[in-house]
Amino acid sequence: MLNALARETGLTSVYTTGRDAWLIILSRSSRMFAYGASALVLALFFAELGFPDSRIGLFMTLTLFGDVILSLLLTQIADRVGRRRTLFAGSVLMVASGTTFALCENYWVLLLAAVVGVISATGGDFGPFRAIEESTVAELTRPETRPDVLVWYVTMASLGSSVGTAAAGRIIDALKEREGWSLLDAYHACFWLYTAMGLVNMVTNALLSEKCELRKPVAVTVTITEVDGEEEEREETSEQEQEQEQLLKNNPPRTRTYLAQISRETLSVMAVLWFLLMVDSVADGMVSMALTTYYLDQKFHPAKSALGDMLSVAYLLSSLSTVFSGPLSRYVGLVNTMVFTHVPSSAAVLLFPFPITVQWAFFLLLVRVGLNNMDQAPRAALIAAVVRPEERTAVMGITVLLRTLASVTGPSVTGLLADTGRFWIAFVAAGALRLAYDLGLFVMFINVKLHRHERGAGEEE
Repeated sequence: MLNALARETGLTSVYTTGRDAWLIILSRSSRMFAYGASALVLALFFAELGFPDSRIGLFMTLTLFGDVILSLLLTQIADRVGRRRTLFAGSVLMVASGTTFALCENYWVLLLAAVVGVISATGGDFGPFRAIEESTVAELTRPETRPDVLVWYVTMASLGSSVGTAAAGRIIDALKEREGWSLLDAYHACFWLYTAMGLVNMVTNALLSEKCELRKPVAVTVTITEVDGEEEEREETSEQEQEQEQLLKNNPPRTRTYLAQISRETLSVMAVLWFLLMVDSVADGMVSMALTTYYLDQKFHPAKSALGDMLSVAYLLSSLSTVFSGPLSRYVGLVNTMVFTHVPSSAAVLLFPFPITVQWAFFLLLVRVGLNNMDQAPRAALIAAVVRPEERTAVMGITVLLRTLASVTGPSVTGLLADTGRFWIAFVAAGALRLAYDLGLFVMFINVKLHRHERGAGEEE
């Protein structure tokens, strides 16, 4: 009974994949704990400092633009300098940014720390980590275990966000009641949590093994010779490969651009998916969790602990529902799982401004966040299934880059709408864009062929 449950929920796949997968999941969980806390407090922090909504939106836009540049640089070099080293460097930047926010109140210094370092302006994982981690998970897994491991990668991330938002809300309410503590001081304290989670990321990245790096196939020639009447096998590198190796040493290759690393066949598939994902990301940028909590705070004025608990329950529901995306994708397919779970979430975004009570707004938040992440693991598995193994880091890097770039303008648009008293329009527009993404994904990818580039993998869908 327990073995069957573990197999159906994907825990068996996670266990058999090994320690590196566990560390990657732990790393993202701790990072999303920090991102969940920042999603609750970031917009409120700047509002408490007295900055107008348009300035808050501009901050998030420029921070996302910084994430684009950082993701481009780190994912471009990850497979050459080492994925573990690249992830460790990103964790160092996360610690630096969190410390700056914990100590500083100057808008431009905070903006510099967010743009140059790693800070989650929206509560989403738009930085350099995710593309490298998903590529690493794809390297560690087989086609049949990959969706399950990615499901738990997403599930534990949602659980981390849930705990982070709940912790931040309760810490803020507890600290502001203490003598000598202002609300601003309590917000600063939450950023120390961000710094601590960056340190956890540094430790987990340092413990990853060599298996996480890109494995490059080496051609060998097996020579059989007879020594004293017995056959002896000896593996030798071919003469042609020796010449190629020497040529590369004498003439090191120039750094190739992302697109130069990807075949035309892959580009023809991914170009359509990238366009659709950019449409979805524009919507996400307009109504990020940081802006959503700010909207709830302005409209209903709940206690910070209540606001944190609302978001925490939504993330907890998300982590529970995500567990079922693995089994669901096995039975109905990756694309169907992505579309059918995302449509209700998109509709909830569109309807979010209309409730006049906090209870109905909370219900729509539960639908939106609770189902929102069920498409993440199937999406990563879909990308891994339609590209060659050596293209995955580049493709996933471009995916994160384009999604972040598309989301850049969203916060500024929402900030301007909020300044003119039309905050609600952002949710209606975002919901419509998300539904357009869902329809486009279903029409364009329902018959896509999977796993063509992996030996021994059968075709799906």
